[in-house]
Amino acid sequence: MAFKDSIAKAWKWVKIISLYFVIASIVSVIIFRFVPIPFTPLMLVRVGEQLIDGKDIVLKKDWKSLDEISPNMPLAVMASEDQLFLEHFGFDFKSMQKALKNNSKRPKRIKGASTITQQVAKNVFLWQGRSYLRKGLEAYFTLLIEVCWSKKRIMEVYLNVAEMGNGIYGVEACARKCFYKSAKSLTRPQAALIAAVLPNPRRWSPAKPTGYILQRKNWIVRNMDNLGNIAWQ
Repeated sequence: MAFKDSIAKAWKWVKIISLYFVIASIVSVIIFRFVPIPFTPLMLVRVGEQLIDGKDIVLKKDWKSLDEISPNMPLAVMASEDQLFLEHFGFDFKSMQKALKNNSKRPKRIKGASTITQQVAKNVFLWQGRSYLRKGLEAYFTLLIEVCWSKKRIMEVYLNVAEMGNGIYGVEACARKCFYKSAKSLTRPQAALIAAVLPNPRRWSPAKPTGYILQRKNWIVRNMDNLGNIAWQ
């Protein structure tokens, strides 16, 4: 009897905690539809790492609306990361199938298939990692974001919170650091260079591109030409 009571109490708390989580997550997603993201879990982690290593704290970010960012930049990240961004509802299942097929053949060279919306969900609300729990929460927040935000807002948040260098977050801080100009003034090749390093921005830099990054930049520019201009709804 005592065991059944313990199970009942535990289940009651699980339901209460789950309810509060759902309410809090929906409210936060709605708020961030309008309010700039002040910081992300990754930013806090990186600051913690800098403190542990005894390094100076570097955290450069400067929120800009999408209208204050060159149209070359969203086009570049779409061409590089998520060419069906305007068409899907947060998940690109064809890319996911290709990634699974590739990863089964080359387990040492894991390729992801996260959409821009999934990356926003991870960057803004979650932690880094590959656990089933995090992936499940990522899918949940991805759906919430797609329901509550416009595609333009999703792109705006992505371009403002994505890690783009050591202690550098968002395209404005990256443009200032690497090209000594505002994000509004980024040229097509410069935007493509920034997009090219996003898979590993702490290893590569748009200001000092390797041969591989230059090849990737050229590939992105060709994809940008194929995509054409973005028509935000």
